[in-house]
Amino acid sequence: MDAARRRDVAPRDESIAPGSGTPPKPMKTVLFLCTGNYYRSRFAEILFNWTASAQRLPWQADSRGLQLHAENPGPISPQVVRALGQQGIHVAEPIRFPRRVSESDLQAADVVIAAKEAEHRPLLEHDFGAWVDRVEYWDIHDVEVWSPNEALPILTRRVHDLVRRLLA
Repeated sequence: MDAARRRDVAPRDESIAPGSGTPPKPMKTVLFLCTGNYYRSRFAEILFNWTASAQRLPWQADSRGLQLHAENPGPISPQVVRALGQQGIHVAEPIRFPRRVSESDLQAADVVIAAKEAEHRPLLEHDFGAWVDRVEYWDIHDVEVWSPNEALPILTRRVHDLVRRLLA
């Protein structure tokens, strides 16, 4: 792994504006949603935070699940950790366990993105009906349809497109 590209992903300190004596811009938040907060949304969150930090974009990401699965064998998909590592991104320890989305999570976010419209719109309609049309939907299939080798490159492109859009 290229040591120059490797960075641990951890929350950023908003109290210091690097290289300046001016106060930092207020941090905005993007919230990534998937079903279990174990695979797609976690990958998007960590990749976004790493990319936004590298671009000095005053945004941070968080992620949540709409319907957590008790059968997840740990806090995050090993495929996510491996794919991020291949991009030079180290997932900082301790790795948190999946979290279920709440109304306050949705309210706190400036942008909310769900990984797959056909899968997540019905879950949002059921639990958070007022949010259905305020969420941006992507079309990233879960592992039952696409392997990580298919899904994660597309998710990477979508996250990079989002960062470019927010920089504009």
